[in-house]
Amino acid sequence: MARPQRVEYEGAVYHVTARGNDRRTIFEDDADCEYFLHVLGDSVRQFDVRLYLFCLMGNHIHLVVETPHANLGRFMHRLQTTYTLHFNRRHTHSGHVMQGRYRAWLVETDAYMLRLSRYVHLNPVFTAAVRSRPLAERIALLRQYPWSSYLAYLGRVAPPTFLDVGPVLATMTADPVAQRETYRGFVESGIEDINAAFLEAKDCAGPCLGSVAFRAKVQSLCQNLRRGSEPAEDTSFRRRGVWRPTEEILALVCRHLGVDRAALQRRSRDSFARAIASRMLREYGGLTQQQIAGVLDIGSGGAVSKQLQRLAAELAHNPRLQQQLAALAAECRPTAQ
Repeated sequence: MARPQRVEYEGAVYHVTARGNDRRTIFEDDADCEYFLHVLGDSVRQFDVRLYLFCLMGNHIHLVVETPHANLGRFMHRLQTTYTLHFNRRHTHSGHVMQGRYRAWLVETDAYMLRLSRYVHLNPVFTAAVRSRPLAERIALLRQYPWSSYLAYLGRVAPPTFLDVGPVLATMTADPVAQRETYRGFVESGIEDINAAFLEAKDCAGPCLGSVAFRAKVQSLCQNLRRGSEPAEDTSFRRRGVWRPTEEILALVCRHLGVDRAALQRRSRDSFARAIASRMLREYGGLTQQQIAGVLDIGSGGAVSKQLQRLAAELAHNPRLQQQLAALAAECRPTAQ
């Protein structure tokens, strides 16, 4: 059987799954999970990938990623190879750990990304051992499961620096305080009808998850690949089309905060201006943390991440800043979103 065509383009979003060889266990204990997340974070930074969701199960993984540089294959090769070497060395194993090629479905945002996020996060309560338990037990298990991004989405743990929860949460409500609770209700409403939650995320056949028009475009690209041609990039796929231009966002930030553009490129311990600009550029301008660092002269993507974490900590107990950020977000949000 021919391998499925792998379609890559700048700004593509994928739901990636990989299973253990012969469905065997790929995480023997917590230490394996911790190491995988360590390698995942390194790979996200190395290939400038945006990671939106993850869930590690005993014999498989789920990732939802965006590739600004059309490099999913190289990203996954590094991730799987590095983890396989670790697993084999630690458990005196040899040969393949993962089963063949990973699978990757292109995802049309934003509505499909939200439904997919529920499917990914509900994986711990989809197992045969859990699905027959009472609802309260399943909810409790889901809220305690440590190896998915769900707890970071709920705000129960600090999001890892390599995880971007903003775009999905922003689809719930403009109020940053209410986003997490609204998202919790959305996800957990799918626990009672597990089959519906599965089908909602797998409602279409083929290599993509999206509308009829989106699936037709992906199918066309696959046909071109099978013919051996090198199709011109279809810019209608680019997520950049739903982002607000960088300069427009910076102008809105300056107006709302009452500062000039130069203030966004200066260090200041007492100001959240750069952090707020970073958040708007990430969530409504589509920039990666590394790109934001270049625009605001911050230094590195890691430094941008620290700015965002500092802002999140302040928002937790500053209602005035919450209101200010919500008003700014409402203006920065593109009309196409």
